[in-house]
Amino acid sequence: MTNRSLGVRRAALLAGAVAMLGLLAGCGSGDGTASSPRTESGSTSPSAPGTGSTQGGDGTGSAPSGVPTDAVSNSLTPSAPRSPAAGTRCHTSELSASVGRNNPGAGQENFPVVLTNESSRTCTLYGYPGAAFVDASGKQLGPDPKRSSGDPETVRLAPGQSAWAGLSFANPEVSGASTATPAALVVTPPDEEDPLKVTWKSGEVPVSGNESSVRLIPFSPGTGG
Repeated sequence: MTNRSLGVRRAALLAGAVAMLGLLAGCGSGDGTASSPRTESGSTSPSAPGTGSTQGGDGTGSAPSGVPTDAVSNSLTPSAPRSPAAGTRCHTSELSASVGRNNPGAGQENFPVVLTNESSRTCTLYGYPGAAFVDASGKQLGPDPKRSSGDPETVRLAPGQSAWAGLSFANPEVSGASTATPAALVVTPPDEEDPLKVTWKSGEVPVSGNESSVRLIPFSPGTGG
């Protein structure tokens, strides 16, 4: 009977010691600081029920709270290759230039400056041309043309189609402006740097003095004839 009592007491003492060791282990490390919650790589907070990493707890790739959907989709889905959008603007190398017939009125000389699409693709023109009268040596005659007020439109040119912009100035005989006879009109398509040169066959133009300004209107479909 005595041996049985001793065995019971030893078992009770052993159980108590195990419980005490477990309590001490749960309180922290040996330096007395509490251990912090473990955060999985890729997350900003401990996972709660129903949530997980950046893919979402349901595995569908939905965004966790506070993360933009685009950021998640971009990080989970390889980006598809993006080819640069082909520009539709007509380039100088694709165009030819001409000057149409004068349509005078109210002391004004009015000429259509025509650009024609010589390429095999459809391209667009928008806005005003650059223009300048030049002599045989290429020197500009007169001031830069001014742009008249207008509402530019995008003109689509299929192969072989044309657009025109108006060029006008006061008749020098009416205005009394000083004149010169250009060898050519230099025309630069909108947003381009390379010009086209058209032989000028319409006589004198104002280059200085009163009413010497040359004015331009934006491109419209057709030839202006």
